[in-house]
Amino acid sequence: MSAAEIAAPALTTSDLTHRYGDRIALDRVSLRIAPREIFGLLGPNGGGKTTLFRILSTLVRPSDGSASILGLDLLRDTAALRSRIGVVFQAPSLDKKLRVRENLEHQGHLYGLSGAALRERIDHLLLEFNLRDRARDLVETLSGGLQRRVEIAKSLLHRPELLLLDEPSTGLDPGARIDLWQTLYRLRDQQGVTVLLTTHLMEEAERCDRVAIIDHGKIVALNTPDALRAEIGGDVISARTKDATSLGERIATTLEVEVTVLNDEVRIEHSDGPAFITRLLETFPGEIDSVTLAKPTLEDVFIAKTGRRLSEQDGDT
Repeated sequence: MSAAEIAAPALTTSDLTHRYGDRIALDRVSLRIAPREIFGLLGPNGGGKTTLFRILSTLVRPSDGSASILGLDLLRDTAALRSRIGVVFQAPSLDKKLRVRENLEHQGHLYGLSGAALRERIDHLLLEFNLRDRARDLVETLSGGLQRRVEIAKSLLHRPELLLLDEPSTGLDPGARIDLWQTLYRLRDQQGVTVLLTTHLMEEAERCDRVAIIDHGKIVALNTPDALRAEIGGDVISARTKDATSLGERIATTLEVEVTVLNDEVRIEHSDGPAFITRLLETFPGEIDSVTLAKPTLEDVFIAKTGRRLSEQDGDT
């Protein structure tokens, strides 16, 4: 049994459901997240992850189901809960016309911090996030990566035990993304902060301790990235052709394998990819424009669970 299963949970949801009119945006979602865990919600826009994030950050009341965060009931103990969680939204919440320190000061005042205690806390976070030399800079002069650091520092002023981040890498260049993840690992390992983040980026989900794949409001897979990829097993073969539907049906029948057709591509999972490609090309000479061989990724897991690519979106929920 893993440490995530043994430890008392930092967050649990039970049959959490939310409706917008007749449409179900979240469908009986049950999760259990351990303390000191970085947990990712991976899914397309419209999959339900944003709705779940809004519920867990206390902005939206669910239509049904329950949730407990840090031992507090999400609905009954909302005020107490808000003092123990930090939230970083996808849309920037900094006042760009104020300086970095001024943004942190105003946030501290919202949580009842003032005087020497607030100054010491701000100084600590500026040092922790390597922002001390930018404290007097206007936020609007900072790069996207630096602004994201200020956002996270602001969310940590009141020493939350759980940090919620909505699409944290949006708009960041590769270097800034690396800095962001070093910060999250440090929060987990040195300060014991639990992190829950939403993302539609495969490389971001790969960095999480565990990942839940959410689609059409339902959790369709949940495990460590390695374990999810292992469910696919073997190799992934992608064959491009002009009539993928026809070729896919004939491959399935003739070679007795399961196939997935995505636009002009036929995808097959096989334990021995190189040998299968040889059989494939010999059986269907001249019908395949190109073929690729790769090890499974979280994209392949999503395709296996949903029958489509992560980039095929339904809307923003």
